Amino acid sequence: MRARTKISERRACALMGLSRTVLHYAPCPQPRNDQLRVRIQQLAAERRRFGYRRIHALLRREGVSVNVKRVHRLYCEDSLQVRRRRRRRGAAAFARASGAQRSLVHRFRDGRTRTRPAAEVPDDR
Repeated sequence: MRARTKISERRACALMGLSRTVLHYAPCPQPRNDQLRVRIQQLAAERRRFGYRRIHALLRREGVSVNVKRVHRLYCEDSLQVRRRRRRRGAAAFARASGAQRSLVHRFRDGRTRTRPAAEVPDDR
């Protein structure tokens, strides 16, 4: 903005609604975050069903003193997610069923829901 127009830095920041300290801020690199990020990625690869809270617990057990909010931030920055379980479909579920369950499935499929004929009801007239 300042390159195109010849206004001062103070006025440009005021127009944009920025603080001048924000304009000059340069984050300092933290090597501890890089080491922690690598370890979080390793744990997430080993334990696919673990979220950031359980990974934080594993890190604590390893002796790493780290805040859960830092683990969450690094976990999200790396786009890590808990892997969803795939839904099992028909044949696999049917193969796991016991014999009684299979016969019940066949009876419902074929329209034979009763195991024995219905008892006749006497006529009370």
